[in-house]
Amino acid sequence: MDIRGERECKSCGTHWSYYETGEIACPECNSLHSVGVDEPKTHTEGQASLDLTPVRNAVDTEPIRRVATEATASTRRYIKTVGFVSAGELEPLVETFLTAMELRRVGTTVRRLRSIKDTQKAYFLELLRGADRGERPGPKAVPELFYPERGLAVAASIDIYTTEIRRWREERTARVDQLLSTVRARRKRIEALDGDVDPADAERLVRTVRDLSRYLRAGDEDSLARAQEQLSDDSL
Repeated sequence: MDIRGERECKSCGTHWSYYETGEIACPECNSLHSVGVDEPKTHTEGQASLDLTPVRNAVDTEPIRRVATEATASTRRYIKTVGFVSAGELEPLVETFLTAMELRRVGTTVRRLRSIKDTQKAYFLELLRGADRGERPGPKAVPELFYPERGLAVAASIDIYTTEIRRWREERTARVDQLLSTVRARRKRIEALDGDVDPADAERLVRTVRDLSRYLRAGDEDSLARAQEQLSDDSL
């Protein structure tokens, strides 16, 4: 949505930035009466934060399914508040978001398993350890059982991020529109396969979107060329 993020309190005259605080109330007098003093800018970023410390602390004392339930709930709350446009500027597709999307799905699967292998439990715990630290396991670390969770997490993340790109920049070049269309087709292919694709292929789509984002944010032509080259491989 487009908002005037630089605010002036009508009660006490205090200036503050909604972009930074995420608060509509005046930080000095708590008045809700304010006016915008800047031009409207697209802003979808919330004051999102992910802290999985309490969930990690329960690993040694609680059954794995209960830990998975808490991890799923925590990541779901975080995901609902994430946006990628801040005060009119496109933000990168960060690892924390990608890992949280995957942890939510893996946690749901762990809760439903009648029995869980050591490798599967270890992978779930690795996601739990690194999600709020911006650490995501590489494609080779994903157990085959969790291929669909990785694939669908990537597809959902890319869907959200490219939707943000389209809202952020309604006027786009033909090259960017073509890339977005191809990314959309690859994403829908992953979804049609219920996410059950080689994690390396899903990761290539993540790199493509990140290269496109880098081009849009910094005008890096090399990044745009890499994104086009990566999409020329039709293995996915």
